[in-house]
This record gives sequence, C-alpha cells and structure tokens, in this order.
Amino acid sequence: MKKAEILRRARRVRAIVSDVDGVLTDGGVIYGAGGLELKRFHARDGLAILLARRAGLMVFLVSGRSSPALARRSRELGVDRLWQGAGDKGRILGILYAEYGLEPGELCCVGDDLPDLPLLSRAGLGVAVPGSPEELRRAACYTTATAGGDGALREVVELILKAQGRWRDLLGAYR
Repeated sequence: MKKAEILRRARRVRAIVSDVDGVLTDGGVIYGAGGLELKRFHARDGLAILLARRAGLMVFLVSGRSSPALARRSRELGVDRLWQGAGDKGRILGILYAEYGLEPGELCCVGDDLPDLPLLSRAGLGVAVPGSPEELRRAACYTTATAGGDGALREVVELILKAQGRWRDLLGAYR
C-alpha cells in the first residue's frame, strides 16, 4: 500500500488493538522455577501507549496466552482493556464496535501471527511486524521496520500521531 493511503487511514484511527507476544515482546516465553513466567517488554512501547492515551486514543491489548506479567504491565500503562486467553480474536471486534462505539476504519490492529489475521484483515489500518507469516503481511496495510519486542508498537503510534498532527504537541512535555 502506498504511503499516502497509509497516512490517510492513520488519520482516522481512534483506537489501537495490539497483540502482545511477538509485538510487545520478542515472542519468547521464559519459564522459571515454581511456574514463574517472565516476559520482556520494551520501554519505548510503554511510552508509546502512554502517549497514545494522552492524545486521546484508546489502547487495547489482546493475547492468546494468560500471564500475570502482562496483567501488571497493562495496569501500569493504563490500557483501556486487556483480553488474555483470547482464542478467537475476531470476536473482540464485535465488543469494540458495541461497547466502545468504534467502526472498522477507526481501528489500527497490530499483530505478528495467524491468530491476529481476523483483527488485521478487518481493521482500517492493519499492521504486521517483520517475520510475520506471508498471509498476515498480505492482509496488513503496513509492516513495521522495527521488530516485535524492540519498539514496533512505538513505530506504529508515532506514525498515527504524526499523521493526525498530534506528535509535536506531545513532544512539548519533553523539551
């Protein structure tokens, strides 16, 4: 898709729906003694979520797995809603439409693997990360240059906020 069309779609975005493992993390899961599960989140993605919310965008996280680490990170960042253990991610779209008054063109959905296909294929701005299966990349409008776990969501949030003319105002807090 051409850059002008990606930017046009980004201007309409009111909510970001992101997968977790493979987007906010590198997709690896570390198991420790006693059932401990560790995840590594990138700080730039965390700041991106805070900036998106400060700009008035809603942020939703969706994971096929369940993890106390993810629940904690979601609370810290103040995401609007977290779905864990989501086997059918496509059904979440109905909830977003009904409960949050969103339309498909107002959604940016970010994913890395086949379970994310129902989200990306119906979003106004579907985004894949590098290394995603070909089917997901074909359904996406855009593939990030940044890998999952290394700030991919930050790249997406910057794209949206710049397209909407909100980025410069948000930078004022850091000058």
